[in-house]
Amino acid sequence: MPISRRSALGALGFFSTLPAFGQAGPDEDLSPRPGNDWPSFLGPTADSVLPGPELPVWKASGPPLLWQLELGEGYSPPSVWRGRVYAYDREGKEGRLRAVHLATGKELWSFTHPTDYVDNYGYDGGPRTSPVVHDGLVFIYGPEGWLHALDALSGKLVWKRQLSRELGVVQNFFGVGSTPVATGERLLVQVGGSPPGSDAADFGQLKSTGSALVCLNTRTGATVWKAGEDLASYSGPVLATLGGASRVLLLGRSGLWSIQTGSGKVDFHFPHRARPLESANAANPVVLPGGHVLITETYGPGAALLLWKSDKPEVVWTDADKPRGKSLQAHWCTPVACGEQVVCSSGRHEGNAELRAVDWRTGKVAWSEPGMGRCSILRVGNKLVVQAERGPVLLARVNPARLDVQRAFFPEDKDGAPLLRSPCWAAPVMARGHLLLRGAGRLICLDALVT
Repeated sequence: MPISRRSALGALGFFSTLPAFGQAGPDEDLSPRPGNDWPSFLGPTADSVLPGPELPVWKASGPPLLWQLELGEGYSPPSVWRGRVYAYDREGKEGRLRAVHLATGKELWSFTHPTDYVDNYGYDGGPRTSPVVHDGLVFIYGPEGWLHALDALSGKLVWKRQLSRELGVVQNFFGVGSTPVATGERLLVQVGGSPPGSDAADFGQLKSTGSALVCLNTRTGATVWKAGEDLASYSGPVLATLGGASRVLLLGRSGLWSIQTGSGKVDFHFPHRARPLESANAANPVVLPGGHVLITETYGPGAALLLWKSDKPEVVWTDADKPRGKSLQAHWCTPVACGEQVVCSSGRHEGNAELRAVDWRTGKVAWSEPGMGRCSILRVGNKLVVQAERGPVLLARVNPARLDVQRAFFPEDKDGAPLLRSPCWAAPVMARGHLLLRGAGRLICLDALVT
């Protein structure tokens, strides 16, 4: 289903500790509506799924624009907490985090830090990761390796660490691009350092120092444990209860790691990576019912469904032995669970990418629609919101038999000018009925509850 502009419109220093972090009280919630926040990458349950509210079928031009925020460089999706939107970008030689009001877009505070990141492949120098809001703090992780913890209410610095320098990271393909995850007083960060003296000229032979995943104390930044003999990927760590205990699943550069959250003990490593050096794992692992875990990438082996076991996972099905006709090859889109299916963008390049539904238990493709390029997806109840990389947005019903489009539109201002410029690579965000979309140089907020 090719989506052109016309067809879319017509189709429907170690620690730098400052005084105590803010603990928000009821009077500090700025949210104009009840509902779910979106405190980190892929939402409150880290799977791009919200139970509600039920989204109406929008008018032909899409939901109304509430506000827009001009941005610098970067691909970072925003996060939302207690009526505050946290937008991370780069302006000149500074990384910048701004907190703005969810209802109005009015700036509440701004924090900047130096950055000298230069991309090896010519992409822009802004952040790739989402802000992480947890327990009154907001964490930002820049492409150059600076990790900052700020008071989420005031923007004051609590602590900072330069993890790439400390742990010997040789610059990854596109810099740091894995969003950390927080639980209790632990912040789990993918780092992937190498021994002293390692050089970018030997990128294909780099060794690991056992720092694929680093656990930090959220309040002080102190290291709790390090685990995993691997280098960094662009997939984020995922928390799951498996085997009766909390685990972290991490699709690192070489494959899937299962690590015990409390101790950092490694359960297993499952190899899953394409043969070419210039390849990357970017989609998050997806935890599915019955202890199943779906992993997927776009450069080679495709997808695999694993049954988690504490010593070695059982392979239920895999694309790795298929020379063609692979079930799912997600580039950066994390598959979104829809009952017995997952919906995802499959394909490495804009020209060959398809929006696809796959029966996750068998790997059978239920339906596939080309023509939208690479997409990012979220689900609210039984509705899907799909953001394509060139700007079009789809609202579709969850339907196991086909792509059931209810509305397709390009966001425009009152004069008909496009609000989103390519590339739109940031995952869409939904918080309390507000749909936040990021394109090149701009973040927009739409009222998704208005028809």
